Amino acid sequence: MNKDKMIILLFLQFIVINILLLININAHPLSFLEWALFIALFLITAILFAKKLHDDKNLKHTINQLKRANSGSLNTRLFANGDHLFNQFIFAINELIQQLEKVQIQTIKSQISRKRLLSSISHDIRTPLTSIIGYIDALKDNIAVSEQEKQEYFEIIAKKANGLKDLIEEIFNLAKLDADEIPIKEEYLDFSEAVRESLIEFLPVIQKEGMSIEVTIPETKCYIFADRLSIARIINNIIKNAIQHGKKGKIIGIEMIETHDAYQLNIWDKGPGIPKADIGNVFERMYRSDQSRNQLNGGSGLGLAIAKALAEKNRGEIWAESIPWKKTTFSLSFPKSDFKKQLRNS
Repeated sequence: MNKDKMIILLFLQFIVINILLLININAHPLSFLEWALFIALFLITAILFAKKLHDDKNLKHTINQLKRANSGSLNTRLFANGDHLFNQFIFAINELIQQLEKVQIQTIKSQISRKRLLSSISHDIRTPLTSIIGYIDALKDNIAVSEQEKQEYFEIIAKKANGLKDLIEEIFNLAKLDADEIPIKEEYLDFSEAVRESLIEFLPVIQKEGMSIEVTIPETKCYIFADRLSIARIINNIIKNAIQHGKKGKIIGIEMIETHDAYQLNIWDKGPGIPKADIGNVFERMYRSDQSRNQLNGGSGLGLAIAKALAEKNRGEIWAESIPWKKTTFSLSFPKSDFKKQLRNS
């Protein structure tokens, strides 16, 4: 009901009570009970009128606060006034404003991340392209005199072209993850066996870099329910990162442990590690605490971001801990799955 109509009705109610009181007084002297009833009606009307004015005041204040929030001040919070129903309304609005504030903060972070990503991608594509064009021009102008020099130029061009191709593929993969276009086919798989399969592929690279390896993987089956291709991609990205940035430590470690409700994979090295200020950002896209080191090692800055996105899609967790030159560990955890129970029920 319109608030003005409510006030008019209360005013009319007050007038009607006064008329009834005058009529009864003129007709006969009022008894104590009749006086009590009329006084009660007067008090009820006055209380309703006062409450209406108070509610209108609170509503106006709430509207003003909502206008502030609508103008961008999402740190605004509304205050309850003691009325249960109105308080529930206020609490619901505060929760909505809080959610909007979170969305606003996330949007700002996404915009900053997007700008940094575009800047990094532009740099990482332009740099090898410039180098490739330079070597091609050198070959065209016959700057390379001997066949050996020409062969070296061709090898450099091929290496940089392949690196550029890998970067573009990583960018497309990340874009597909954001658009939820990468199919996730979950199945029961042996986590420990998946780690062994990935590790075998990297053994030649580990030997080439002169690194020793420590492996502690249980012989028993460690079943998880996840997408096989995603798990392989995550493990490969983490191992590749450990080799690239930990090879100066001359050792890489692979260990799997069993917790109460999960299987946890730890991949560690004893290289330069990650500064404390950067440890919380290592899974951000194109984040590089040391630009020269990443360029030297050929890292795209997207491998760990893809690993994190895939881990979350498979209900897993991924995190990093680092003490430079002592131990840097990337940990990956997935919930256990009771594969034997599933077989019995099927």
